[in-house]
Amino acid sequence: MANDNLKAKLAEYEAAYAKNCEKVPARQNLPEQPVYTPLDLEGFDYERDLGFPGFYPYTRGVQPTMYRGRFWTMRMYAGFATAEESNKRYRYLIESGATGLSCAFDLPTQIGYDSDDAMAEGEVGKVGVAIDSLKDMEILFQGIDLGKVSTSMTINAPASVLLAMYIAVAEKQGVPSTELRGTIQNDILKEYAARGTYIFPPKPSMRLITNIFEYCSQYVPKWNTISISGYHIREAGSTAAQEIAFTIADGIAYIEAALKAGLEVDDFAGRLSFFWNAHNNVLEEVAKFRASRRLWAHILKERFGAKKPKSMMLRVHTQTAGSMLTAQQVDNNIVRVALQTAAAVMGGTQSLHTNSRDEALALPTEASVQIALRTQQIVAYESGLADVVDPLGGSYYVEAMTNAIYEEAKAYIQKIDEMGGAVEAIEKGYIQKEIQESAYKWQMEVESGLRTIVGVNKFQVEEKPVEGLLRIDASVGINQSKKTQQVRADRDQATVDAALAALKAGAEDESVNLMPLILAAVKTYATLGEICNVLRGVFGEYQAHSTL
Repeated sequence: MANDNLKAKLAEYEAAYAKNCEKVPARQNLPEQPVYTPLDLEGFDYERDLGFPGFYPYTRGVQPTMYRGRFWTMRMYAGFATAEESNKRYRYLIESGATGLSCAFDLPTQIGYDSDDAMAEGEVGKVGVAIDSLKDMEILFQGIDLGKVSTSMTINAPASVLLAMYIAVAEKQGVPSTELRGTIQNDILKEYAARGTYIFPPKPSMRLITNIFEYCSQYVPKWNTISISGYHIREAGSTAAQEIAFTIADGIAYIEAALKAGLEVDDFAGRLSFFWNAHNNVLEEVAKFRASRRLWAHILKERFGAKKPKSMMLRVHTQTAGSMLTAQQVDNNIVRVALQTAAAVMGGTQSLHTNSRDEALALPTEASVQIALRTQQIVAYESGLADVVDPLGGSYYVEAMTNAIYEEAKAYIQKIDEMGGAVEAIEKGYIQKEIQESAYKWQMEVESGLRTIVGVNKFQVEEKPVEGLLRIDASVGINQSKKTQQVRADRDQATVDAALAALKAGAEDESVNLMPLILAAVKTYATLGEICNVLRGVFGEYQAHSTL
């Protein structure tokens, strides 16, 4: 159909739509246009903007075969109470068909405190597993072959310590570090912007990250050294475009820090990975995934001069949106998670964690976790969504929205560049302010009724309290503290002291890569808190301050 004829038909349609417009109810954030046509893709170049799956700019996916070759990694996020309890859950997940593990650590572990530290009181084992020493890590993975499983660890400020523990456990199992597969989140910039589990100031934190890049490129080459995380930015209230813009801006900062440290972009960029949120608006999420791959490919090729195709591929782990789960009518969350799963799969994720129905109230029960895992398996084996590579490619609406999100995210990155980069934008409070404003707008729409949340501001019912929730008893903290004190009593203290002294000396010399020294300390059974306290003594602690 010629464009003139199409424009005439579109005008006829728009007149009919306008005539019936009073019958269209007010609803949240409807697209400005009711229908999309080829006219919305004027200037669209298939080879430049879309291409084929597995080929630059990777809009349609990073592998030619995608899920026709193999499904995404079904990686269930788990960890609670003690290493013993979490080990049981991990083995249960593997027996239920999970193909990768994703470790949740408790809050003291995330900010570098041992369980017997006064700062840890009341938080031990609450939101994840407590890991104080190599002994805990040995128990956590007892009976699990680290040469066969892919493990993701949601850890940031003390990521180097937890990675060192993992490497040490693998060595004890007879698995060389060159064979280890997995990911550490290791994304400190989003902690300053959206989450808050930081320890050290930005400069030494960036040093630790680049030390990990360098060490793993030589000794743990199959490991993803960072998972640059938009998930928490979205959970804090950002839009889809802000999620990928602020996260890719962080990615740019990590690349620049690594280049400044003397690394070559093609030596480490292929091991960078990303972490996206799968939100409720299915088609917007699909477009977000596609736009992010194109944007990253363009940046790596044009800005950083990457030559290897793998360096330009944005590989992504996804988690369904915890912030979209409701405490009301918790079974509705099963439907939400299923839709979010479909969005992630149609968007082309490489691995996926599905949240459980009861996570708005507590850590999930085994029964809830099984439903969440079965959701992925049903989408994989029964829905047909994994049968074709990029099934929504060519949709007028999806392609137009992919372009729009790409352009909006690109504009944000340009503004952040003008400020001096992501670190400076965070220090000035710009990224935090943008997220806060988006979160406020969303909440006002919910409270006004413009945005419907089923069971919350519409379709409410009287409910009895949910029964059978998983609760973490206070005795967990007491027993974990005793166990850690026993580890200290049983170890060779002189060896520990020597390892910690060597680490302190290394931290004081910016030219030293700290990973070998941290690994040596871990092997003496120096605790997480002891190692982090040595680094606190040299680096100091980051003090957040409002710049808004």
